[in-house]
Amino acid sequence: MKTQCTFYNFKSYNRFSGKQPLKMVCYSLDPENPTKSCKSRGSTVHVHFKNTRKTAQAIKDVTLQKQCVPFCRYSGGVGRYAQAKQWGWTQGRWPKKSADFLLHVLKNAESNAELKGLDVDSLVIEHLQVNKAPKMRRRTYRAHGQINTYMSSPCHIKMILTEKEQIVPKPEDEVAQKKKISQRKLQKQKLMTQE
Repeated sequence: MKTQCTFYNFKSYNRFSGKQPLKMVCYSLDPENPTKSCKSRGSTVHVHFKNTRKTAQAIKDVTLQKQCVPFCRYSGGVGRYAQAKQWGWTQGRWPKKSADFLLHVLKNAESNAELKGLDVDSLVIEHLQVNKAPKMRRRTYRAHGQINTYMSSPCHIKMILTEKEQIVPKPEDEVAQKKKISQRKLQKQKLMTQE
C-alpha cells in the first residue's frame, strides 16, 4: 500500500537520480493585505545560518549602510569591535556573503512587487525569517588516519514586503473640537459671560 504525504510526493523522489521531492511552500506569517504585499524566498542557500539570521535582524528595520552587525545569540568566537557599541553590544561582524544573499532575495521580492503592480518606493519589509536547512556533508582528513566531518550550515530565507499605508492627517476642525477644557475653566467662562 502506497501512502502520500501532503508535503512530499515520494513517487518522484529517487535517491540516486538526485531529484528532490516536491515540497509545499508555506510561510509562518500571512500578510494582512495580500493584494498590497509580495513574497520572496530562497531555500537551501549556501550561506551560514547564524550570520544570515543576525544580518536579517539588523536590516529588518534599518536602511542599508556599511555598519557592524551585532552578534548576541550565536556569538561564540565572534570578535569585539567598537562599532558594535552603537547597538549596545560588544561583539559584531560584517557578514558580506549573508548580506549579498539577503540583497538578492530582496531584489527578487522587489521584482515580484513590480510584476504585481505595487508601488516599489513605498514597500516595507513586514516579515523576514531565516531557518536552518539540512546540513551538507564533507570530510576532512586528520592525523593518524582519522576522518572528521566537515559540515556546512545552509539556511532558508523567507521575506514578505508590504506597501506602506499612507497616513492621512486629521482635519484641523476635529482636532480643535477635541481639546479638553477643565470644569473650573468652564465655570469661569460662564461667570464671565453672565457679567
